[in-house]
Amino acid sequence: MDTRQIILAQRPKGMPTAETFLVRDISLPALTDEEVLLQTVYASVDPYMRGRMNDAKSYVPPYAVGAAITGGVVAKVVESRNTRFAVGDVVVGELPWQEYSISSGKGLLKLDPQSGDHTAALGVLGMTGLTAYVGLQEIGKPKAGETLVVSGAAGAVGSIVGQIGKILGCRVVGIAGTADKVRMLTEELGFDAAVNYKDADFSAKLKSACPSGVDVYFDNVGGDVTDAVFRLLNDFARIPVCGQIALYNQAGPDVGPRLFAYLVTRRALAQGFIVSDYAKQFSEARAKLAEWLAAGKLKHRETIVEGFDRLPDAFLGLFRGDNTGKLLVHVADV
Repeated sequence: MDTRQIILAQRPKGMPTAETFLVRDISLPALTDEEVLLQTVYASVDPYMRGRMNDAKSYVPPYAVGAAITGGVVAKVVESRNTRFAVGDVVVGELPWQEYSISSGKGLLKLDPQSGDHTAALGVLGMTGLTAYVGLQEIGKPKAGETLVVSGAAGAVGSIVGQIGKILGCRVVGIAGTADKVRMLTEELGFDAAVNYKDADFSAKLKSACPSGVDVYFDNVGGDVTDAVFRLLNDFARIPVCGQIALYNQAGPDVGPRLFAYLVTRRALAQGFIVSDYAKQFSEARAKLAEWLAAGKLKHRETIVEGFDRLPDAFLGLFRGDNTGKLLVHVADV
């Protein structure tokens, strides 16, 4: 079968561009025993992918130049020589950016074929929701009545973190980058307050939104935004560090360490984490997330871009702030 794939054409220096990617035609071989042929339905686009474009040691191997980008994908089985999967099954797994791909079946999770919400497997009930849950619960350890601040709050992880904080009884303050996102956080997702970090008086507005200081800061952004939050930390604050998207595309190293003195004077804990570190908690997390979703306590926002060819631009849109909630590319119907 002939299909198309998107490869890493060159390692970016600073912000990736369209030239970072290349769409090419390939031919897939016939299936062998235990293999399945998959058609991509939805592909997830995530900030962590930027780190994998660098040739640097990290918690996951870098993408190889000339090889397909991989990420979370919902796909349907169109041919099978694997007894665990039948034609028509819908699965989720780590797969290449290809219209069709071949898998041994390892790592694929079968989804409910009757569900009309397959995208949740890449978002609120997938790695996105798990990241929000374990980072907040295991490191943030929020208590009812405390103030939780979330940067990147209108993004995939941040929007879930804030809602979990509300469920647990916190005062939740979100930080986002447009007036529409700020309104969405308070009017749709139930945040107590939200602040636009692009406003000239951002620091003053953030302080006003946190009259009792900050007990838990879920950091998705880093940079100047995190500097502003650090100045408001309470004693023994906890800081789950999930991402640093403000720094991902810098051509050179950031000046730092930044404001670490506040960790000393406030006796605060800042801990980076990778969601896979907490695999033992995944069953509990998925159960709670599904329970809250079914009860209407948790909403998941999505931005869906249409078309396989749009994958590279959708990825670049992460750094333009194009998305609200989870960013997905729709490639084919189930």
